[in-house]
Amino acid sequence: MPVLWLFLIVLALAAFGFTAGRMRVTTAGGERPHSLPNYYGWNVAMKVMAPALLALVVWLLVQPILVDRQVTAGLGEGAVPEGSTLGLVMSDVRRVADGLDTAVDRGLITSGDADAMSAADSNVRSLLGEAGVALGSDVSPEVLEAAQTYRAMNATGDFWRTAVVLVLAIAGLAWGIAQSHGSFRARNSVETGIRMILLAAASIAILTTIGIVLSLVGNTWHFFQIYPASKFFGSFTWSPSFGGGSELGIWPLLWGTLYISIIALIVAVPIGLFAAVYLSEYAGPRMRAWAKPLLEVLAGIPTIVYGLFALLTVGPLLLTVFGRDGLGWMQAGTAVMTAGLVMGIMLIPFVSSLSDDIINAVPQSLRDGSYGLGATQSETIKQVILPAALPGIVGAVLLAASRAIGETMIVVFGAGAAARLSLNPFDAMTTVTAKIVSQLTGDADFASPEALVAFALGMTLFIITLGLNVFALYIVRKYREQYE
Repeated sequence: MPVLWLFLIVLALAAFGFTAGRMRVTTAGGERPHSLPNYYGWNVAMKVMAPALLALVVWLLVQPILVDRQVTAGLGEGAVPEGSTLGLVMSDVRRVADGLDTAVDRGLITSGDADAMSAADSNVRSLLGEAGVALGSDVSPEVLEAAQTYRAMNATGDFWRTAVVLVLAIAGLAWGIAQSHGSFRARNSVETGIRMILLAAASIAILTTIGIVLSLVGNTWHFFQIYPASKFFGSFTWSPSFGGGSELGIWPLLWGTLYISIIALIVAVPIGLFAAVYLSEYAGPRMRAWAKPLLEVLAGIPTIVYGLFALLTVGPLLLTVFGRDGLGWMQAGTAVMTAGLVMGIMLIPFVSSLSDDIINAVPQSLRDGSYGLGATQSETIKQVILPAALPGIVGAVLLAASRAIGETMIVVFGAGAAARLSLNPFDAMTTVTAKIVSQLTGDADFASPEALVAFALGMTLFIITLGLNVFALYIVRKYREQYE
């Protein structure tokens, strides 16, 4: 059964349970029920949805992993041709399995024919072509057999998933309706269930972070087992080659990342801070009412749009001024300066919004006291408001720096792809994030250091941004002023 239908059936059972639980209490005579009727309805609905949907989510996460492991274990050494990898073979297996499913759904063949088909059958390739599957070579017997096993295991898993989810939903429905009597404390049960749901929601961020760290650590450790850490951190050359003989030094990428981020902060911090001071101290209510939302519109623009802006507008404009026809400093539109300027524009609302909130948090009594001593508005801003808000502003700048270090699309379009150590801001460079994308683009062999280096780069970037965030929180908490 499709997942959407299963989900809708569970919702329908929950709606029926809500109505049945509520009606059972309202129509029953005798003593007054402990809770309001709606609580009895929600008690039934929660007992239907919670276990069924939890089982559905867990099944959807676990089944693909188990099926892939079983199919991979069943592939012999001869299934991987020379020059290919196990990952590429499994990609072909999934494509063939999807093609067979599509052919069955369209009525081109029956499910039994799909399971009995052999690689020697001349119709296999044409059938997959009709199903929209493009393969670079003929389907080998090992791949077809693995695809048929893949289909069979998924079909079995889907059947048991449907059965388990429906059994849990029906059992929860029966349990909830049985509890719908006047002496049952339905309100306490519902509130406990809501508390558990909120706890689970709060735990998602923690569990996600742990999962990210574990995945990075595991693959990074695997990378350092096949490529020395001394070369990764000690080399100043980045020259990956999937044919072997790669030099994977991180320093050119790290330098490009920091260089572009510094230029972006040089652009964003003054403009964002000045905008925040104006909006909080000088602008009237009407001006602030439309100027602040317009400024924050920049934060809603996708980074891919900023990348296109860098490629099509800022780069050619800088090339006109600093290129061969101008000062002669710039060879192409893709450069550190191009990406830094556009990234700085992107960070302006980030800095201005945080700084504006922090400046507005400074008590009005400090301003009134400064004015009472004869200070002007500009003197009050420089000598009272900004010093009081400085810890928060520093934290905002450090958080903006973390955002700049993790940016990808602007760098891909605006800075180029050259990994070099240079002080010239008009040279093309690249960053850690851009190289992570390039190393994992396409069907990468995760047994090679050229692909696994992406995880080492990601781990390094994670540690840097985590350190900046922790330092920003430390600064904010240590020097934050407490006002009554």
